[in-house]
Amino acid sequence: MTEEDKKPDRRVQRSREALRCALIALMKKKSFGAISITEIVETANYNRGTFYAHYDGKEALLDDIIAELIRELLQSFRAPYEGTDVFLISELSANSVMIFDHIYANASLYTVLLKSEVLPKVKEAMLLALKRILVEELQPVDDGRGLNQELLVVYAIHALLGLVFYWIENDFHYSPAYMQEQLVKIINTDPSSARSTVKRPQH
Repeated sequence: MTEEDKKPDRRVQRSREALRCALIALMKKKSFGAISITEIVETANYNRGTFYAHYDGKEALLDDIIAELIRELLQSFRAPYEGTDVFLISELSANSVMIFDHIYANASLYTVLLKSEVLPKVKEAMLLALKRILVEELQPVDDGRGLNQELLVVYAIHALLGLVFYWIENDFHYSPAYMQEQLVKIINTDPSSARSTVKRPQH
């Protein structure tokens, strides 16, 4: 393929990126439902014809933003086991966990989505994507305890996303490295050895 053949693809990529950035910028100021196509194209410095050449509506543009984010999320999630045949969770190292680096690199976007009315859509997309790769790519070893693997997968995903969204909600109070270290410690905690102090009401 010549350089001339590649130019249209680069133009498409540039225009889509500009439209995505425009929508995100507008979502920092107002709700998704209140944003018009006209505002998006004016912010991106394009015309409506360019917009409709790529998207049927602003919902399709939002879906494109979420899809790209999910693609990068899954890439970061796969980092610890990509290229291996056997993945032992007990041997997971903090520096191999890349998901918090991904979240932090896209902190502004995640913060905007978290504070918008499209958050349920984002959460569902993340949940389904992570569940799919856990089921398709990671086959848990049966340890004889009779664990329901589907319930185990759902529990693990909700626990991870709960940690991620707590971190975002608290304005990334901890560093990605600290979050990665804590995740590994949490994963390797033996529930039978965990102890809690019962706080009783004072009379």
